[in-house]
Parts: sequence; structure tokens; C-alpha cells
Amino acid sequence: MFALAGCSADEVMRFGWPEGVTPEARDMTELWSWSVVAALIMGVLVWALTFWTITFHRRKADSPDFPRQTAYNVPLELLYTAIPFLIIAVLFYFTVVVQTKVEKIEDNPGVTVDVTAFQWNWRFAYREVTVDGNKIKLERENPYGKQPDIAKLNEEAAKMKEHGHVEAQPERGPNHGRFQEIRDYLKFSTVEVQGSSAEIPVLVLPTDTRIQFDLASADVVHSFYVPQFAFKRDVMPNPVQNHTQNKFQVSSIDRPGAFVGRCAEMCGDYHSMMNFEIRAVTPENFKKYIEARQGGKDNAAALESIGEVGVSTSTFPFDTRRTGRTPSGNSTAPVSAEGAN
Repeated sequence: MFALAGCSADEVMRFGWPEGVTPEARDMTELWSWSVVAALIMGVLVWALTFWTITFHRRKADSPDFPRQTAYNVPLELLYTAIPFLIIAVLFYFTVVVQTKVEKIEDNPGVTVDVTAFQWNWRFAYREVTVDGNKIKLERENPYGKQPDIAKLNEEAAKMKEHGHVEAQPERGPNHGRFQEIRDYLKFSTVEVQGSSAEIPVLVLPTDTRIQFDLASADVVHSFYVPQFAFKRDVMPNPVQNHTQNKFQVSSIDRPGAFVGRCAEMCGDYHSMMNFEIRAVTPENFKKYIEARQGGKDNAAALESIGEVGVSTSTFPFDTRRTGRTPSGNSTAPVSAEGAN
């Protein structure tokens, strides 16, 4: 049946998961595959026992007596109590092993990218990149300014209260003293990519390189999800105050290619349009791309300078114009920067 459907053994064993392009994705896919196999084996066993009981341990039409019933069999009850605990323990062990690999954070990754999610798009800022063994820092100053030092304000307020000068306390923001409009936790860079309703943001990354993603939201909760990474992570505003681990790493991207990314957390009206693309290129081409960006080229021109398509190839912008839609909701024409709202 699978051969007629054109499915390979690898596709069958993934049970619907996409093909991973990172070592972490392969580890998670393997855990998923064997968990499903274990569940299928257990399911077949349970259904077999159920039908066996229905067939051989029910009252026969030509017999006035019930078949012999088995009850209070202590060894059997201990067995079917111990086996599920054993299965859970084995699955728990392998889950912890894979989770430890997936959440491992190493010092000095080859590329560090600050990911900012906002309604309803993405901004990617290269904080640090390593080119020819040299680490290049690209971070620039946050234009939002700085939040007040709440601990210092509390200390000053206590001193003022002692002297009866309560009315002279400095102004505080409504969010535990913080001001909502000052987003000093967001990071900015001299090399950035930002999407719009007319353009899918394309994040260019090198293959065979450890990459760190630092996630933060400028407004509501989003979720960073790349199916080929087999992994998603919530993107929270104020990560420190929300006590979230907003960093994760992939040890490498195995091959060049274009991989679609999505927001996997319902975040408002245009949540479904919040796509992006990861474009994996060779380290040599990534070096040329960074040099082109530092030389003043925009993202599309820098991609074209290394022989890549300058726009997203794995997904496309959604047409936000009502006049550009057919009754079925499909766009009648590609979106251009001039025609998008």
C-alpha cells in the first residue's frame, strides 16, 4: 500500500512529521517515531485482548452458564500494573535524553540572531556572526531607550517616605513600574531583515554552523516554528519578567535550502499570514552575503549577489486587498509593494 502511494520507508516511519534538517530535529523525529511504534504495539495488544475476551468469554446461546471468569489474580494484576509503569519509565528516559540535546546551549555559537515577533510579522537582527574565524559584532543601540531602575526607585522612595516627601517620587509605569512603550529588551543590529504585508522576511543562515536564536515579542505572545526544525518555541514580551528561556540553538543546518517558518500561536487577526523563510546557504556564500549587507545592499540584492533568489520561495505574501480576492478567497494576482496595504 505504501509503495503504491509512493511513500518511502523513511516517510512512513516519520508518521507525518516533516524531514528534519538539523541533528536536533532528527533526534526528535526518532523519539516521535518509536513512541508511535510503541503506542501502535500497545494498541494492537489491547484490541487483541479485547476481541479475544468478547469472543471466548461471553455467554453462549446454547449454554445456561457463564464461561469461567478470572478475578483476583494477583500475579496477573501486578503484571498489568508494572508493565505500563515500565513503558512510561522508558519513554520518560528517552524524552529527557532528547530534550537535553535539544535545549543544550553552548558558548560562542557561530551566528546569533535576535528574533523579534510583532503583529503580524517578523524582524531578524544579526547580533554576532563568525566569518573566517573572526567574530563580528553587529548590534546597535536600542532606540526605545531604557526602563527605569525599579530597585533604585524603590530605595529612593523609601528614603523619601522617611522624610515625608512622598509626593516627590519619580513617575512609574503601569506594568510593575515599567513603561509599556519602552521596550528595552528588544535587540537591534546594523544588519536586519524585516517583513511586511508585501514581502516575506528571508533569514539567511549558514549550513554546518551552530546558530543561536534569541526570541522576544514586541506585543503579544507569538511562537517561532520551523517545521524542518521539528521544534517550536513561544515568543514572549519581557522575557526576563516572564521568567522564560528565550534562547535556543541548533547545532547545524545540514543542507542548503529554503524552509518556511510560521507563527504557531494565535496572535490576532492576521496570525495566519505571519510567515517567514529561512534560507540556508554554504558558509562561503554566507560570508559574501554579510559583506554585501555591510556594503549597503538590501536583503534581496545581497541574496542575488550570491546566486540566490532575492525573495521567498517557500511561501508567499498574502494579499491583504479585498478587491484582489476571488469569492473563494484566493488572490487573483501576486502582491506588489505598491498594491499591498
